Amino acid sequence: MHQHHPRRRSLLLAAAVGTTVAATAPTTAAAASHPPGRPLVIGHRGAAGWRPEHTAASYTYAVQTGADWIEPDLVPTKDHVLVVRHENEISQTTDVASHPEFADRRTTRTVDGRAVTGWFTEDFTLAELKTLRAVERLPLVRNRNTVFDGRDRVLTFQEVVDLARKLSKTYGRTVAVFPETKHPTYFRGLGLPLEPKLAEVIRRNRLGRRECVVQSFEPTSLKRIAAERLGVPLWQALGTTGGPYDLVSSGDPTTYKDMMTPAGLAGIAGYAEWIGPDKSSLVGTPVLADAHAAGLRVGPYTFRAENQFLPAQFRRGSGANDFGDAFAEYALYYGMGVDAVVTDFPDLAVMARRG
Repeated sequence: MHQHHPRRRSLLLAAAVGTTVAATAPTTAAAASHPPGRPLVIGHRGAAGWRPEHTAASYTYAVQTGADWIEPDLVPTKDHVLVVRHENEISQTTDVASHPEFADRRTTRTVDGRAVTGWFTEDFTLAELKTLRAVERLPLVRNRNTVFDGRDRVLTFQEVVDLARKLSKTYGRTVAVFPETKHPTYFRGLGLPLEPKLAEVIRRNRLGRRECVVQSFEPTSLKRIAAERLGVPLWQALGTTGGPYDLVSSGDPTTYKDMMTPAGLAGIAGYAEWIGPDKSSLVGTPVLADAHAAGLRVGPYTFRAENQFLPAQFRRGSGANDFGDAFAEYALYYGMGVDAVVTDFPDLAVMARRG
């Protein structure tokens, strides 16, 4: 039997307490909204630390425990419907490999310059994807989540919007959706562009700036959304190495590092309201101050509780998957003055925000 480290036990207990508080708290808008100026808590793929990502259970748990926004990653089906999966390759996030009727769909594709083998959403109709079930993507890291394998179907983006509105009504506060366009250059090349379908959903549901923020690592994708004049904020995600694939594929040498200089941030401010850098990009650098000076808000990613994802000074115990001092890491970044955190454990982020 696996023995939990004492710190892990305390965090698990705190999470359970947080769930009880969220479930029994008053549901009036005044009681549920967080004070102005406090950092937003964004549930990364829902509450991926506690439930298989991008499932109704994951999104619901995130909101129950206090998340302000929930994040769906968008990829298209063969019949051009936007569904939510971490990647278009779905062998790690669904039970597709156990479906003999789809065995011949296994193939190798080059996605953003990298060869990937598996099953891809663009080879399935929505009806076919709906026959699959979601599974935990990191079973060796989060074996506790595998108990939920097979319980949830693949969701469309529209279904996530519907869920967010239902949860907003239940908990008396506006829960925003935070969609990310995944591999937009790749999908445009297949004749399955993401931006028109995303714009269609936003318009159809009359999503305003409090209900939807669109993110992408590819600036041309965000500029295409901007051209749709939807009135929703845009968020430029920033990697740690190389540059956005849309720029790389067009021969533009601009790197993410270039985009985080004062000149680069000023350029981003011309089309976006937010940047989302890797959290490591803010430590010992002027990026946060420079972004604020450019009029941008900053939401670093991705906060997790396991030791392997924490800075060395916050690790506790000897196991890579033992929980470390996640609260200390949140305190560090809240103290820096970030405007949001993107986290797999929104319950812990909310508790840390309460002090």
